[in-house]
Amino acid sequence: MNVFKMLNLQTWIIPRFHLQYLNKGQRETLNKLIEDAILEAERGGVKVLSLGLLNQGDKLNKYGELYIKSNPNLKIKIVDGSSLVVAIVVNSIPKEATQVLLCGQLNKVSYAIANALCQRGTKITTMYKNDYEILQSIISTDFKKNLVFTGSYTAKIWLVGDQLNEDEQKMARKGTLFIPYSQFPPKKLRKDCFYHVTPSMEIPSSLLNVHSCENWLPRRMVSAWRIAGILHALEGWEVNECGDMMFSIQKIWLASLRHGFRPLKINTPCLNL
Repeated sequence: MNVFKMLNLQTWIIPRFHLQYLNKGQRETLNKLIEDAILEAERGGVKVLSLGLLNQGDKLNKYGELYIKSNPNLKIKIVDGSSLVVAIVVNSIPKEATQVLLCGQLNKVSYAIANALCQRGTKITTMYKNDYEILQSIISTDFKKNLVFTGSYTAKIWLVGDQLNEDEQKMARKGTLFIPYSQFPPKKLRKDCFYHVTPSMEIPSSLLNVHSCENWLPRRMVSAWRIAGILHALEGWEVNECGDMMFSIQKIWLASLRHGFRPLKINTPCLNL
């Protein structure tokens, strides 16, 4: 149990191993365990529940939408944290950056990142023509000009999703900065490149007895997926963020700073952007 301002916070663990989440045959069992936890939290008076890293996903449960459809009278709000993930990634990119490469498996988060950066005027390129065509279909018409397919890997900032492989990392220029939008960090294969942490923030000093959220994060850094639920409860936002629904990126970013959460600064030599 943790106390932060007027909130009582708890972390509940689903009794399953990582390997079981990778098994398609386990999905029904996993979803039953997660749904039972949500219903128990509802009975206990919990107002907001944020889904942990492995307990959400398009294939697993449509980012939590499955539980809302199965229980249309739920009062508890389910938050997948995607809007804060997008906000942290977008605000990690130096304003002077003119181009980034978006790579890895495309998902709800990467679509929102692409839209936000194209609106900001940052050029986005991809490794594969198929990814480019998918993004073309979701980018707002007024900003499609900022989505380009050059067939090169010259961008010094790579936004990394799941399934970036070793051969793809080898294509990066020396000194490239990898910024993950994935839940788990990419394998650090390049000693001549820089790797930022997965989307997370340093917690306020008033939030006690929390050391880190995942063991690959620095001390007192907590993942965006967990922080998002805290912010929804603090602000009294009585909305779900799951399925295709995305909360306001700007609104949750400003709320995170207002409540004392801080992003980890990127300390690298000049990237010559």
